[in-house]
Amino acid sequence: MLIIPAIDLKEGQCVRLKQGLMDQVTVFSNSPGEQARHWLEQGARRLHVVDLDGAFAGKPKNERAIKEIVQAVGDDIPIQLGGGIRDLDTIERCLDDGVSYVIIGTAAVKNPGFLHDACGAFPGHIIVGLDAKDGKVAVDGWSKMTGHDVIDLAKKYEDYGVEAIVYTDIGRDGMLTGFNVQATVKLAQALLIPVIASGGLSCIEDIRQLCAVEQEGISAAIAGRAIYDGSLDFASAQAEADRAEQP
Repeated sequence: MLIIPAIDLKEGQCVRLKQGLMDQVTVFSNSPGEQARHWLEQGARRLHVVDLDGAFAGKPKNERAIKEIVQAVGDDIPIQLGGGIRDLDTIERCLDDGVSYVIIGTAAVKNPGFLHDACGAFPGHIIVGLDAKDGKVAVDGWSKMTGHDVIDLAKKYEDYGVEAIVYTDIGRDGMLTGFNVQATVKLAQALLIPVIASGGLSCIEDIRQLCAVEQEGISAAIAGRAIYDGSLDFASAQAEADRAEQP
């Protein structure tokens, strides 16, 4: 299982939010490129980058910072990018800039035709981000709840040809309360494509719990606040995940 460091961008800085609230922000670095190199040196095999301003604006807002991150890691590891990606031209620009995967969130829910077209135009590069609370999907930077069931939507997107689902329990994100393992497993069991767990990672025990159900279809876990405030050592977390795969 991959442990994927998150780099959340707001006004060109690396930050973390509590439960997606833009006024609950902690700045961790003023240099996205240096932060990306740090995680690469710590053994990261993929980066999860989110343009928070873009997520709220509906179009990319941190392109300079994203390019810094791409340049910092080169071809060493893939980057998955989300936040404000809502048209095919933006996807093409991101991929041309060196991003490996684009994560479509709100636009997948509001405009499934766009997601279908994206999967056809850029096969192998499209991931869907589903943010949910109590099994229902949220959109627009978590500011609006929908009536959509997360499993029903994920199944539809799987049929479109998406690479994976990033599943975030928005009640736990940034709160260091552990993954919602039960909900993540339930989603993974309903799909053939991989599920990437997100929201709440706080300690090594959370990694162990997730690795214990990895065979259900959970391929990775995104690490955010815990690896920035020091409550979880990233290299130790990835080592623990690697050990769990040993026979």
